[in-house]
Amino acid sequence: MSRVRAKSALTSHQLTIVWQSVSLLLDYPDEELPGRIALVRSAMWELPPALGGTMRESVEQLEATPLAGLQAKYVETFDNRRRCNLFLTYFAHGDTRKRGVALLRFKQVYLRAGFMLDDAELPDHLCVVLEFAATVDRELGRGLMLDHRAGLELLRLSLRDMASPWAGLVEAVTATLPPLRGDERDAVSRLAAEGPPEEEVGLAPFANPRFSPAASRETTTLPMPTFPGART
Repeated sequence: MSRVRAKSALTSHQLTIVWQSVSLLLDYPDEELPGRIALVRSAMWELPPALGGTMRESVEQLEATPLAGLQAKYVETFDNRRRCNLFLTYFAHGDTRKRGVALLRFKQVYLRAGFMLDDAELPDHLCVVLEFAATVDRELGRGLMLDHRAGLELLRLSLRDMASPWAGLVEAVTATLPPLRGDERDAVSRLAAEGPPEEEVGLAPFANPRFSPAASRETTTLPMPTFPGART
């Protein structure tokens, strides 16, 4: 389990800070990263010391690494390592047909909240889920994370084992969730031993589904978070 666990429940505002901050910093590092880091630093003081300290570890590592090196490390970590995938459904389904069904469920959850995701992004990307939870619907977003808790924990453990600069960010996210139950710990152990499924099939029919019955529903874009600097 995470070595960081808030002793008391976090407030809604604190949850928003953690989830939005991690969404900002776990995205691909570009020239806007220093500005995003500054925004996160200005908000971290409102978090419990242990939780803020965990995030600060990552912030300091990100600041200390030249951008080119950070970009190369990001690709090597999240694009080339199956156990460090940022797409939550990948841990349970790999690139299988079942994953397509899981992606549909994510989009259906977003539609329930009146949010239409851009077709350029898959709905299970951790940054998307965190921003949705932080700025649109906290309970629905939290539910998506809990449904894929084993994958989140494997991602946390893998990043920590690598001493990755992003490890503290994922650790902070898992610290906002309830302690692992016995069945969840078993699921993490199985996933760590076996890894995500390896069967590969095309996801084209599933990645950008159309929901004809919902096409006319009123939708909203992601609102701004409680502190400035949301991804656009």
